Amino acid sequence: MRIKRLDIFMLKTFLPQFMMTFFICLFIVMMQFLWRYIDDLVGKGLSIDAVAELFFYAALTLVPMALPLAILLASIMTFGDLGEHVELTAMKSSGISLVTVMKPLIALMVLVAIGAFFFQNNVLPHSQVKMWTLLFSMRQKSPTLDIPEGIVYTQIPGYNLYVKQKSKTNDMLYDLYIYDVANSGGYPRIVVADSGSLSMTPDKQHLVLNLYHGNWYEDMHGNSTMGNNLYRRESFHDKEIMIPYDNTFTRMDDDAMRQQYVGKNIAQLQHTIDSVQLRVDSVGDNITRDLRSQPVVGVPTRRNTIKDGKPHYEMVPPVKVTTHIDLDSLLDALPGSMRGAVLDQAIMKAVNEKQDNMFKGYTLSDDNFVIRRHMIEMQKKFTLSLACLIFFFIGAPLGAIIRKGGMGYPIVISVLLFIAYYIIDNMGYKLARDGRWPVWQGMWLSSAVLLPLGVFLTKKAVDDSAVFNPDAWMNFLRRIAGIHQTRKLAMKEVIINDVEQEHALELLSHLRNSCTEFLERYKGRQSYIDYLCKGYDKTMLRNLAQEVDDVVDYLSNSRDQMVLNKAMDFPIIRQLLTYHVTNYPKLGIALAVLFPVGLPLWLVGMRHQRNLKRDVKLTAKVCDQMSAIFNDNYTRDMEYRD
Repeated sequence: MRIKRLDIFMLKTFLPQFMMTFFICLFIVMMQFLWRYIDDLVGKGLSIDAVAELFFYAALTLVPMALPLAILLASIMTFGDLGEHVELTAMKSSGISLVTVMKPLIALMVLVAIGAFFFQNNVLPHSQVKMWTLLFSMRQKSPTLDIPEGIVYTQIPGYNLYVKQKSKTNDMLYDLYIYDVANSGGYPRIVVADSGSLSMTPDKQHLVLNLYHGNWYEDMHGNSTMGNNLYRRESFHDKEIMIPYDNTFTRMDDDAMRQQYVGKNIAQLQHTIDSVQLRVDSVGDNITRDLRSQPVVGVPTRRNTIKDGKPHYEMVPPVKVTTHIDLDSLLDALPGSMRGAVLDQAIMKAVNEKQDNMFKGYTLSDDNFVIRRHMIEMQKKFTLSLACLIFFFIGAPLGAIIRKGGMGYPIVISVLLFIAYYIIDNMGYKLARDGRWPVWQGMWLSSAVLLPLGVFLTKKAVDDSAVFNPDAWMNFLRRIAGIHQTRKLAMKEVIINDVEQEHALELLSHLRNSCTEFLERYKGRQSYIDYLCKGYDKTMLRNLAQEVDDVVDYLSNSRDQMVLNKAMDFPIIRQLLTYHVTNYPKLGIALAVLFPVGLPLWLVGMRHQRNLKRDVKLTAKVCDQMSAIFNDNYTRDMEYRD
């Protein structure tokens, strides 16, 4: 298999677009990540190295989100540019199909999909461990001291600090109020000072408050050694207070995060799933054994025996009830006090059993949740690769159909498609996570929805179908709704085949006979059963419509303006679905039986058939008028004849 110039051309065209869109999409999702966790990063005094490392691992973690969007956008832009600059048309005119044009990019997308799988399995777990470890470590770091004026500052653990004014030239603080709320007795100590300064010890483990000219207030209530109603007040000229405050950045250990599902590859995920599933099965067997061993209505279900010198459990045969027992009558036969005691005991036993089973169920529920999260992470290793291929087979034919390049129209379509993909994927993920759907169904939901779209667009692009042609959609809607259409003809500047009078009269006569034959065949209105089971002959209608179009096409070559004007009076014989509902008589009978469905169809069909007969009559009338024009005996009175 040799590489052709077309393959090199397509790769050179696609790769720059792909690289550009990939980094743009990655930047966008990185901004979304930054806005989401901005509160955990700002004001912590973090070094540039730590923040850069976090962003690096976050970028690697967000590659699975940016890659499919980049492939979709790049493929739409590439094939849109080729279509807009008529390069794609030139390739097709040279006998090169769209599939041949796409072959090198399909091979590239297969390599990207394989690389995405190995990235998900090998690189992504390590990057996620690093990113979440750094993020949790940054969350636990104390913020830097930036005490505002006129606001109570609460970022110092155990203390609330209020500063009325700060010096513009040095570190002096004026009119300080310090509330020591770390006292477990619930009575804070209050320190008021005229001025002071705040500094940190060299090891960054303590804050040092140097206060000047103030008072110390403390309520000694609850101090048993000194009495219950003591109050302390201390005036000072200068005072130093040391407060524990750890401002160092301590990175957490990665081992804890490696044990989570985000830090495991496929082999590790499968090992955890098997281990937890084994525990779930064991606990479930124990619960089942306990339920089976419990007495039923006071009758034990098994008994302990000695067999071969060892304890042995054997099941007690069920008690056969030969007579009907009315439990209500037994309860009514008891004295009033005993009846209430029996009911209370039954309710208490039911509540205890319910609580016990709920506790056991919670244990199994947690383990099942762990299994689902690990299975979801395993499925993600594969869904990204398929998503890359699906988005390429959506974007490439879509770009070939719309034939618009650049960053405008393709971006709008790509964002809309990706939003739909993201919503469906997120919905499937939540359904799988909560256990409402099997994990594989939830995780493959988005691929199952978008794969038919990719197949449809690829087929339409290969067949050069007008998927986004407004005229095609309007014609389809006219066929559904039965909207009347008019013809438009104009004098041709160059006419190759002139209209011959004898041939034109022959065509008009044959068309007149076809219209008469149709009207003779369907004179009256069809009955309810005949319409739903038979309807009008589709082949006859199709031939009649084609004959009308052929006559109009032939007459459009005329140099006589009167002939052109009269040719525009030929109605368009439409092929509506309501002329012939079904080809299967049994289905028609079923529709006839279902009156809520069949009756509206019959009413609409009668209206459309009436309009069709009107068009066929008008066609026959125009044939007579056109024949009169060619025979030079046309008069205005013919316009008003039936």
